[in-house]
Amino acid sequence: MTQSTDGRREFHDHFRLSITKALGDQLAEALGRLGSAELSERNLAALEERPGVYQLYHKGALVYVGKADKRHKGLPGRLRNHLRKLSGRRNIYLEDISFSCLYVDEDFSALAPEQLLISHHRSRGGIPWNNSGFGSKDPGRRRDTTVLKKDHFDVQYPINLEARLQGSPAGEVDLRSYLRNLKDALPYNFRYAEPADSGDRTLRVPDRELTADEALRIASAALPASWQITALLNYVIMYEEDQHYKSASRYYRAGGEVDQEPEKSTAPLTAGDLEDVE
Repeated sequence: MTQSTDGRREFHDHFRLSITKALGDQLAEALGRLGSAELSERNLAALEERPGVYQLYHKGALVYVGKADKRHKGLPGRLRNHLRKLSGRRNIYLEDISFSCLYVDEDFSALAPEQLLISHHRSRGGIPWNNSGFGSKDPGRRRDTTVLKKDHFDVQYPINLEARLQGSPAGEVDLRSYLRNLKDALPYNFRYAEPADSGDRTLRVPDRELTADEALRIASAALPASWQITALLNYVIMYEEDQHYKSASRYYRAGGEVDQEPEKSTAPLTAGDLEDVE
């Protein structure tokens, strides 16, 4: 309460009702009271398929805040997406990643609880992965030639071409079926076009667990000579082209491969770098 110049109490003043800040603080406090569990299939299987918010920790430090809704089949579906993504990255170990989560009633989701948590933690300088593109979707063909910034998640933790794949069919397979299975098996995005005769082209898949690199070489050997598979820092693409990509780490052609050192920009990250984040 303020006073007028003659000592009397004023009869009007300003008041700001900060409901969103209070809700964000309460969400953060509720998550803070929880322990954390390793991001593993065993722990995810114990979760209910309900919407909510979650926090990821790397070596015990909070790095990411996210939400899960019906699109992701609730919290276990969304967290499985992260588990799959992180399993295919270099410079990171899954045993160092843990999570905590809260189920959130659907009528509360209109208040964007994820954004409330992000605002809470950003005011305290945390959640580095929320500011580095960790939750990015496939940006589409227009971004394939982009040179990523040095602080981007995909530069710090690029895709691992030595990741081992499960579920690859063995024996003689047509190229169309092989590519579809490969897209499902890779722990990162694989965007591709198909040769017109892909259903008629066949290849032989060894009866053993393949690495991503081996699987991509097998695919490239079955492609026409004019086709190229490109491993970028964050995903893999396949098109009929002879194209140089500044952010590529490896090219596959006719069953062979060529490595290059990807370029990285030293400029700071901006909101434009993160515009394709979910």
